[in-house]
Amino acid sequence: MPKMKTHKGARSRFKMTGTGKIRRRQANLNHFLGKKTAKQKRRLEKSTVVDRSDVKRIRRMLGE
Repeated sequence: MPKMKTHKGARSRFKMTGTGKIRRRQANLNHFLGKKTAKQKRRLEKSTVVDRSDVKRIRRMLGE
């Protein structure tokens, strides 16, 4: 059976941490930014950990 290919969309969206958790970018920072405060935009810049219910599916896409 051939090797599993990495899902390129998932590869660009998710990064693994050193401890094995999966990080992702937060939503709501692409457009309609004029109505958001600077504080909101600063908070959205930080990455967050993927929810536990999605981890198995994302790992499979990343070839882990």
